[in-house]
Amino acid sequence: MSKNLEGKVAVVTGASRGLGRAMAVAFAKAGAKVALVGRDTGKLAETAALCAAAGSEGVAFSADVTSEADVAKVEKDVIAKFGRVDILVNNAGINIRKNVDEFTLDEWNSVIGANLPSAFLLCRAFVPHMKGKGWGRILNMTSIMSHVSLGGRAAYSSSKAGLLGFTKALAMELAPEGICVVGISPGPFATEMNIPLMNNAELNKQFLQKIPMGKWGQPEDIGTLAAYLCSDAAGFITGTDILIDGGWTAQ
Repeated sequence: MSKNLEGKVAVVTGASRGLGRAMAVAFAKAGAKVALVGRDTGKLAETAALCAAAGSEGVAFSADVTSEADVAKVEKDVIAKFGRVDILVNNAGINIRKNVDEFTLDEWNSVIGANLPSAFLLCRAFVPHMKGKGWGRILNMTSIMSHVSLGGRAAYSSSKAGLLGFTKALAMELAPEGICVVGISPGPFATEMNIPLMNNAELNKQFLQKIPMGKWGQPEDIGTLAAYLCSDAAGFITGTDILIDGGWTAQ
């Protein structure tokens, strides 16, 4: 991957594992310095080491991105360390698979709170630092569940559909600033969130049968896409959502 993000600073939430880690490493390979935000400091350190091996700096910032106070501290610390922010990736999120009549209100709120208000808090914190440069990128990790859904995904789909709407509205706000805001909607990817499905032979078989390409996506595929969307080559892409799902939603 070319060093087309040289000199840029990227903030990636949920960078301790899975898709967040893959995007952070892809940005590092492209030359960006990366602020790695998450709660698992040990895993963040592993991601930082991978960024270093990829040829750039990754620095861990411990935070709960659903906490207004934590996000304010991350904003302060990231700017103190790097002096700027050019790219923001809102990737942190959770999923609880239950039917609606089995959810407690606390469980429902935990999913909505992790997946939607966190993106608002991060954007509110870092957008002011991105304005005035004529360039910027914000990627919000939506999901195919913001377009289609399954039983047991009511909270998750609600949060991701909301995030897609947020993405479009924010894109309109920031277009005059030259800041592109794009959603990435992953389908079934081989990440820790999907381990319960992958480890269940019958459910795994059912899922693979629904994917036209017949396989789980690999996190590195998301990293490559994210690096492209944050490059100058993607400067006319905003207010939309990129599906990367092995053909799931084309059916």
